[in-house]
This record gives sequence, structure tokens and C-alpha cells, in this order.
Amino acid sequence: MQPSLDSLSKILDADCILTDDDSLKQYGKDWTNQYPVKPMAIALPRTTEQVAKIVKWANDNNIAIVPSGGRTGLSGGAVASNGELVVALDKMNKILDFEKTTQQAKCQAGVITEQLQQFATDNELYYPVDFASSGSSQIGGNIATNAGGIKVIRYGLTRDWVMGLTVVTGKGEILELNSGLVKNATGYDLRHLFIGSEGTLGLITEATIKFTRPPNNLTVLLLAIEDMTKVTELLNLFQKEVDLTAFEFFSEEALQKVMAHHKLPRPVETQAAFYCLLEFDVDSEDRLEKALECFEACLEQELIQDGVMSQSQQQAEELWKYREYISETISARKPYKNDISVTPDKVSEFLTKVDGIVSEQYPDFEVIWFGHIGDGNLHLNILAPESMSYSEFTTACEKVNPMIFDVLKDLGGSISAEHGVGLLKKPYLNYSRSDAEIAYMKGIKAVFDPNNIMNPGKLI
Repeated sequence: MQPSLDSLSKILDADCILTDDDSLKQYGKDWTNQYPVKPMAIALPRTTEQVAKIVKWANDNNIAIVPSGGRTGLSGGAVASNGELVVALDKMNKILDFEKTTQQAKCQAGVITEQLQQFATDNELYYPVDFASSGSSQIGGNIATNAGGIKVIRYGLTRDWVMGLTVVTGKGEILELNSGLVKNATGYDLRHLFIGSEGTLGLITEATIKFTRPPNNLTVLLLAIEDMTKVTELLNLFQKEVDLTAFEFFSEEALQKVMAHHKLPRPVETQAAFYCLLEFDVDSEDRLEKALECFEACLEQELIQDGVMSQSQQQAEELWKYREYISETISARKPYKNDISVTPDKVSEFLTKVDGIVSEQYPDFEVIWFGHIGDGNLHLNILAPESMSYSEFTTACEKVNPMIFDVLKDLGGSISAEHGVGLLKKPYLNYSRSDAEIAYMKGIKAVFDPNNIMNPGKLI
């Protein structure tokens, strides 16, 4: 290993190559816990040119590379288990340019999501891609996994905000893709191959991101729902009258844990099986009246049992806590997570069938549901009995996965909605992708990364 690292030092400064145990453990993994962490070293480039030199060096020395962003993923996509070189973009964290006319910012891939959101706010604009890890995730990682979050129903995915990319391919070639153009009818748009590629084709080093106008007076409704079969009707009713920016849900079991852990009061008087949280723009009195009319209609039609509407920004933030605190609250129990999706009209059917599978197979397991009803993205969290070891628990959950994914396949769903495939979902890719699709994916990778040094073993 040492001769290779000595030659790498000709590319990077000494403080940009880390080999101490703490750094290897910190940079060699993401938020998954079940994989060994054994990188050879950590490289921290400062420029695209340095990244290109690192990739060429890796090809010359037959060393695999694991790209590393904020390491907040939940699929093992940023795990280095086999002596790989981790290329972390933490030092590539600058916003390089901003064009007011096009409302686009060019930034390095290591920029923290929250940093870009604040930059947009400072310029009286809005970057709407938002999720719990926005304070630590990086733009490059968001793009590599096509991150979604809580605003997808209104604003779409990361893909919808990327106007250009600078990438370094697995060959070490630098490509400038689209360059911020709105119209560019010149053949294949390679930018979209790198979005969602999980670092298997190359490294994203810079991105041109567009902003939009900020929403006005965001208001939150929290609704108690007993019957999830009515959630599609509820969604349709509100979408006709108000511009929803979020439509979330969580179970009574999730709510109870949040209330107990954070000592919060019950948000509505009525206890129900599920709760929906709706957020929307109130840009006029007429819009508020429409929302209230929808709320009343839901009560009359018995689509909901109870509800509360925020009367201020502070109250809106207080209501959001019941949804946003769920992951943190249950994290100590090390839940087995499945990040999955179906079309919104099939959410109820999927949830009911999966509940039945888990209850039948493992009646002692606790199930916590939450997610994004508006875009069909569900988060299934299974909690182990305290008497069961974690390895025994994960083995048991993996036995149930094929049953769950069979239901997903029948409903035309996806085994991974937000966190990518990585290592965790790779064995199940065929549930969402055909053999022909997977063959084309492998062919595309061979073009961009002929020596298979870019995040090998992940995705495909």
C-alpha cells in the first residue's frame, strides 16, 4: 500500500491524505451499521483537476474508489469494506457563482444542502429539496442518489433542479454537462445518467442548481385518520383547491414514541390509527377559505376524525415536530428500514398487505410507519424485541424482504425510493428492474468506467 500512497502524495498535499484509524472509520461508512469498514486511505481533493488525477492514479494502480459525500445514506452506498480509496469532497465546499437572471448557482459538490438553502434565502429565493439530513448531507451525494424529501409533491426531486454538472468519469476524463442551459437539443443528456448513479460512473465535482421563488405563509394541517383506504380521496380533495408543498403520514405507534421521547402533548384530541400532515401556501384569504372548506368537507364525509390547523409560523413548526422527530426517536432501537415506493393510489393496499406479512411472520416485532403519501414513498421501520441480538434480528428481517418486495413488484413499486441501492438493496434490484434494464446499466458502466474502479460492488 505504501508505494501507492507515496505516489498519491504527488497529487495532494499531506493534510489531504488521511490514514489514521479515526479518519478511516469516519469517512469509510454511511449511516448503515452492518458492513465492515476497511478503506486504505481517505483522499480530500480541493479541485476537479485533482479529482481527475486521483482517478487516473487509481486506474494506473488498480485501486478502487468509493466516493464520499455527507455519508448520510442508508443503503451502504458510501461504505468502503475492501481496501478502497475513499474520495471525500468535504474540502470542495464553495459556492462558485450566482446568476440572478437565470436564478442559478454553481457550487462544488461538497457544499452542504442547508448551506445552499441558506444561500438561496439570502438572495430572496428558495431551494426546495429538503429532508432531515440537510444539515450534513452534501449536494454531490444528493445528486448521486437523486434525493427527494418532504417537498417532492410540489417541487419534485433533486433531478428537477440540476441544470448542469461537472463530472470526472471512471477513466479520469472531465466532462461539462449541459452548462446551465434550459434548452439543449443536442442528443443524449449525459447529466441525467450521473444523477442517481450512486458514484458508479464517476465523481460529481460541481453542479449548477436552479432556485425558485419562496413560498408564502406556509400553513400546516395535522389530521387524524382511521382508515388509510380514504387517503387517496383526501389527497385529491385538497390538491384541487390548494398548492400542497407536503403531504406526510405517520402511524399512532410513531406518534406515541415521539410524544414520550420529547415530552410533547397529543396534537389532536382524537386518537387514530394514522395521521396526515399537510403543508400548503396561503397566499391570500381566498386560499385559506378554500383550505378550511376542504377540512370541513373531510369531516362531513368522514374522511378524517379530527384535525388542527396552524395559526402561526411557530405553530406550524411545532406540528412538523411530530413528523420530523420520528427517525431520531426510534434510532436508539436500531430499526431495520425499508425505503420503498408505490404510486399514491396504491399506498393503502401496499401498507395493508405488508402489515399482514410482518404480523404473520414476526408477531413480536414492532412496526413503525411514516413517509410521504403525496409521492407514494413509505418508510417501513421494524423494531426488534429487546431480547434479540441485532444480527439475529437483521437476518430475520432479510427473510421477510422477498415477501415484501413481491408485493411491491406486483404493484409496480420500487425497492428504493430515496437512498439508492448501494449494498443493502443490490440483491433485490431485479424486483424493480428487468434483466434487460440491468444489462443496459452494466453496459453503461463499462463505457464510463471500463476498469470497474468506481464504487465497485454497489448498485449492480
